[in-house]
Amino acid sequence: MTAVTTWTDWSCTVSVAVPDEPDLAVARRAVASEMAVMDAAASRFRADSELAAVNAAPGRAHRISPLLAGAVRTALDAARLTDGMVDPTLGGDLVGLGYDRDIHDLGRTSRRPVGAGHGRDNRPSTRATWRDVRLAGCRLTVPEGVSLDLGATAKALTADRAAGAVGRVTGGPALVSVGGDLAAVGGIGWDVLLAETPEEVTGESLRTYDGGLATSSTLARRWTVDGTERHHLVDPRTGRPVDGPWRTVSVAARTCVAANTASTAAVVLGAEAAAWLDTRGLPARLVARDGSVLRVGGWTREAA
Repeated sequence: MTAVTTWTDWSCTVSVAVPDEPDLAVARRAVASEMAVMDAAASRFRADSELAAVNAAPGRAHRISPLLAGAVRTALDAARLTDGMVDPTLGGDLVGLGYDRDIHDLGRTSRRPVGAGHGRDNRPSTRATWRDVRLAGCRLTVPEGVSLDLGATAKALTADRAAGAVGRVTGGPALVSVGGDLAAVGGIGWDVLLAETPEEVTGESLRTYDGGLATSSTLARRWTVDGTERHHLVDPRTGRPVDGPWRTVSVAARTCVAANTASTAAVVLGAEAAAWLDTRGLPARLVARDGSVLRVGGWTREAA
């Protein structure tokens, strides 16, 4: 038997599953605790977060917590592995596109973007990049003109950390999902449903084991500005929402961070994504704009 509890946090659905009902309460507390400390460290939307303090004073070295240092290091590693397709320095672009608050507060109401970085047309041609971010131990320097957004990797990192925390406090297997970023520990199989949006109740089901499974989609986290609908997956090459052939990509990998890094990069890469995933041996399921599905890298309904 599997015991599952579900709640809402970070404007997304959070779930934790364990084999035994008596372990459920302590498992939920472990996940909630991991999310709370990551939020305080790495949220772009909290004025009192460590990340907000760093973004407010670029160009100087900040002493940061080991947790934020780990989150930034994870984000920079993702940028390096994807040659910048997953870029943590898109905070200004997202603000300029109107994504300047939590999506729950932003809603889908039309509004005019505020702040700097209104996309490609107003983007400095020589702006600093992720390669210019300096992290030495727990000292972080963000260059002038750059605002960090760790959303592409911090949620997946939290899922990995939370699954490990649940495994430690219960002494058994666990599956954690944070907004569709899944991490599993403990060596048993879990039946999961791949959904493109939080509201979807149908989709492809599969069985996943230890490791990570992540889905990146242009259908979620959307808002409207001056009659134009936008989404949160930004192409670092243009500073604009991705406008490629894939609306959703799911990837299975050794960790949730690795899976999310690959799924995000695939959406950004567009036509090159299938070959990029296949050469890396990453099982992936790509959904095109018309709903047709392409499976690469040995994707089956048994995700390792």
